[in-house]
Amino acid sequence: MKRRKLRTYRKGRIEIIPMIDVMFFLLATFMLASLSMQNLDSIKVNLPQGKAEKLKLDQPLTLTLTGEGRILVNQTPVTLDTLAATLKPLVRDAGQNVVVSADNDAPQGLVVQAMLRAREAGALHFLIAVKHQ
Repeated sequence: MKRRKLRTYRKGRIEIIPMIDVMFFLLATFMLASLSMQNLDSIKVNLPQGKAEKLKLDQPLTLTLTGEGRILVNQTPVTLDTLAATLKPLVRDAGQNVVVSADNDAPQGLVVQAMLRAREAGALHFLIAVKHQ
């Protein structure tokens, strides 16, 4: 008499759906991690402390003022007199933000004068860069 097997064994197979889920999770993780690595492309300055949201621009227009009184537009050295002329072609529209990255030791009068000259060039919205606490 022939006995029948109590269990039927099936051949194992690889499930592809969980692997796809893991790959999408890794893709999303790496995308979010790369977005958080945004750099302002500015000169190293001693920024004041503050709480602010992270900047979400692809290529911000930066106005950097160092503690020694140097003024830079996107790492290009300018003077107070040539600031408006240098900044005018870079300002695309009136709604574009200009990131002001002023050193803690930069003279306040120079910062205000630079922002006024940038306003003459067409920049109306300014963002002040701060160091997160």
